[in-house]
Amino acid sequence: MAQQSSSGVAGLKAAFDSCQEDYGVPQVSPNARPLHYPFWFGGSSSCCAAAVTHPLDLVKVRLQTRTSNGPRGMLNTFVHILRHDSFLGLYSGLSASLLRQLTYSTTRFGVYEELKSSTTTARTSPSFPSLIAMASTSGFLGGVAGNPADVLNVRMQHDAALPAASRRNYRNAIDGLVRMTREEGWRCLFRGVLPNSMRAVLMTASQLASYDGFKRLILSRTPMHDNLVTHFSASFLAGFVATTICSPVDVIKTRVMSAKESKGLRGLLVNVYRVEGVGWMFRGWVPSFVRLGPHTIATFLFLEQHKKLYRRFGGFTEGQHAL
Repeated sequence: MAQQSSSGVAGLKAAFDSCQEDYGVPQVSPNARPLHYPFWFGGSSSCCAAAVTHPLDLVKVRLQTRTSNGPRGMLNTFVHILRHDSFLGLYSGLSASLLRQLTYSTTRFGVYEELKSSTTTARTSPSFPSLIAMASTSGFLGGVAGNPADVLNVRMQHDAALPAASRRNYRNAIDGLVRMTREEGWRCLFRGVLPNSMRAVLMTASQLASYDGFKRLILSRTPMHDNLVTHFSASFLAGFVATTICSPVDVIKTRVMSAKESKGLRGLLVNVYRVEGVGWMFRGWVPSFVRLGPHTIATFLFLEQHKKLYRRFGGFTEGQHAL
């Protein structure tokens, strides 16, 4: 009986440790030298991922801001851009996209890791609801910090779709920020900050919860192991959940930021619903999903390589995790 009790306790402990690992909670050895990754790793990894998925993000913005006579569908939009703007047109606004990742993603990844590290000791780790709260907080702060670059990013991606007389023709991200501030005042840098921050909260929290949940489900219910295939599958499903949850807020954010004049949120919603019905909430969903899946996978792959190199050149063991 004692032996059965002992094995039962051991089994529960193993299940708890497995659950903690699945949800990204580091297992810390009391004798391990503290490992603290640089704040900017998340932003750097996201920039690498953005360089890969930027054409998909561009198509998403074009579809969300499409006029009645614009190209319909993701493939038609790709063809339209290639025909009128050449291959380089798919990378229109790339400098603004990279600036957005350097501000938005650096903040949300960095703050999340700092909060998680501050509540992790050699004997205790934050609970799953605590991780969700940390992700929501870091997402909100990231949305605020990255809003100026996000406004600029949407404008530069949407610019080529406008008539020649209506284009802003920003040369690059820095030129765009300077001109926006000079021509419209600093307040325009925070246009749409509320829906953008709410989207950042939803995106960060839904990605964290769904990715970890799907990963645990795959590992416990299938013969798959903790490898690239599992990571791809879990992030693919997480991208589906995050895209669906964030789609309405994403469309609102894009409409507000690309508008030439400032409109109230309520007036914008009433006007969009009157013209497009409920379908507006999921306009651009397919390119959003197609972009978010590869972007999520690439971001975490680049992030893990950042951490691997940091451990190797910092003299840490491969099995050692950050506090």
